[in-house]
Amino acid sequence: MVIGASGGIGQALVEALRQQAHGGVVHALSRQPLPSGMRAVPTAPIDITSEPSVRTAAAAIGAPIDLLIVATGMLHDDEHGPERALRELDPDRLARSFAINTIGPALILKHFAPLLARDRRAVIALLSARVGSISDNRSGGWYGYRATKAALNMIIRSAAVELARIRRHCVCVGLHPGTVDTGLSKPFQRGVPASKLFSPKRAAAQFLDVIATLTPSDSGECFAWDGAEIAP
Repeated sequence: MVIGASGGIGQALVEALRQQAHGGVVHALSRQPLPSGMRAVPTAPIDITSEPSVRTAAAAIGAPIDLLIVATGMLHDDEHGPERALRELDPDRLARSFAINTIGPALILKHFAPLLARDRRAVIALLSARVGSISDNRSGGWYGYRATKAALNMIIRSAAVELARIRRHCVCVGLHPGTVDTGLSKPFQRGVPASKLFSPKRAAAQFLDVIATLTPSDSGECFAWDGAEIAP
């Protein structure tokens, strides 16, 4: 299952999973309509900023779920980029960023974690970011995005602790995809080496490669696209 399936990474993940589903069903959930080429995928609408919407989508899917990828997130909008200085902080924009990057994924965990398979390995992977690492922050700026991803990483850690008590085969992690050539990163691609600017297709493949290596002992951590663990 991919939540955020209409985004660049989300679409690539759905396609990659469809190719390796081996008879399983791939669900694509999104607030925005999906491209016409994805109509063969069972889909449901979801607005992660609305708990009733998340609850309804979870009820429509049912159980059990073997893999849930949350590929949602917001770095900027059409009018505003990430804050570079304290004077740029705006409470409404901060609240919107937390609603999408932190509270929304938390609601997904609340309503979808109970649907995870109990008798076998099940994975929840949420799109995080290296800039959410507090110990790795040496350049400052990007206040809202950094804060929301750091908060998300803490929610992932706490959820992993809880899930380990009731679903011992579960893996709950954050994943940093690197710089992917999507609308989210478009304004910030200058200076990124070509070898480190990934197409959505490559990013999806790297995502799934990392997921394939994870075990319950990795639960609660955050990993980069190459499998390296990111410090809190």
